[in-house]
Amino acid sequence: MSTTPRTSEDTVPEPRTEAPAAAAVPAVDPRLLVREQGFKGYVDEFKRKIRSGEIGSLPVVVGLIVIGIVFQALTGNFITSYNLDQITLYAVGPGIMAVGIVFVLLLGEIDLAVGSVAGLAGSVWGVLGTDMPDGLAILLGILSGTLIGAFHGMVFAKIGVPAFVVTLAGFLGWAGLQTWVMGDRSTIPTPIGSFVEDLTKYYFSDVAAAYGLAVAVIAGFYLAQLRDSRRRKAAELPHRPQSEIILRTAVLAVLVLVAAYGFNQEKGLPLSLVIFLVILLATDFVLRRTTYGRQVFAVGGGIEAARRAGINVDWIRISVFMISGTMGAVGGLFLASATGGADRSLGGGNQLMMCIAAAVIGGTSLFGGRGKVWSALLGILVIQSIVQGLNQMNLSSNAIQYMITGAVLLIAVIIDSVSRRTQKTAGRA
Repeated sequence: MSTTPRTSEDTVPEPRTEAPAAAAVPAVDPRLLVREQGFKGYVDEFKRKIRSGEIGSLPVVVGLIVIGIVFQALTGNFITSYNLDQITLYAVGPGIMAVGIVFVLLLGEIDLAVGSVAGLAGSVWGVLGTDMPDGLAILLGILSGTLIGAFHGMVFAKIGVPAFVVTLAGFLGWAGLQTWVMGDRSTIPTPIGSFVEDLTKYYFSDVAAAYGLAVAVIAGFYLAQLRDSRRRKAAELPHRPQSEIILRTAVLAVLVLVAAYGFNQEKGLPLSLVIFLVILLATDFVLRRTTYGRQVFAVGGGIEAARRAGINVDWIRISVFMISGTMGAVGGLFLASATGGADRSLGGGNQLMMCIAAAVIGGTSLFGGRGKVWSALLGILVIQSIVQGLNQMNLSSNAIQYMITGAVLLIAVIIDSVSRRTQKTAGRA
């Protein structure tokens, strides 16, 4: 039997048909699914945040609601326009000082001299205001706080003395300088016509002022949320839908319109509140929307990592103490306005503890790297609401107020510590 030789064509295998590759499935950020699941998605997301320690300002908001309910039940007239006005009157000064404390706390540091700085700035204004124009005296009073803050920051950042020690020395030293500046005068009354007097005494009596500010706040919030959502959507990042933005704006609208109505039932819109809101908006913009603000958070999150990223850590440290000193001086002028002038005890007593407590109670972490300037507003509202409620119950002694404020501060620190530990466990710290 003959064998036919095979050619190369005979040995070529048949082509193999490849199975079509499965289409690539793009990864979906799980946070995007929250909006798709509707109300259930938001509930599940809320539970996840609680379990992972991302509680934000929830405790202080709940605390404010509880305080209002308890004192309303005990006194029967706590939630009134008069109390709203009184809380605002005495909250603005310490609240502004607390804004400066927030900047320092974001680095994980502390400023114990802010009360003495406030008293000294008020004394500088009071003494100089008798011999020079009011505006110049105010400017020099505020500048004294800025320079003191720069000194604290320089000693801390350049020499390496712990901030606790530097500002504790300042707490004592600046209080002594305040007494020296005052000389043999125990008080210096606010000059008639001084702008400092208007800080807590002037009200926009026209009802359109309070409602106009309320509408401006509502519109500004809505537009800011909408702009942020569109930017994130364009970058294909998780973003809030229109329905959620409208709901959040509606909740805010109810709160600010009720507040505007309350102010108009009394003297009108306080100038002090307008200034406080301007300071909050400006500092919030600096922290959240500028390179400087991101650097502050970076240094608070890790000094060595921030330094290796090219951040001038020394400048950040010095600058936050300058901000704290400036806010302390401005707050001191508000305290002088509320008390009728400068005196040797201005900024003393429990002012320092109130400012630090307000920042911490409002949600700023003592460990650095987490917080907002709005913490100052929320925290001081809690403290002043407690003070006002106790006053209505004729329990205005310092002993009781100190004990309750101390207990609230301890609870806030415990919540902060537990939240931080939970976030580490969940891998989010």
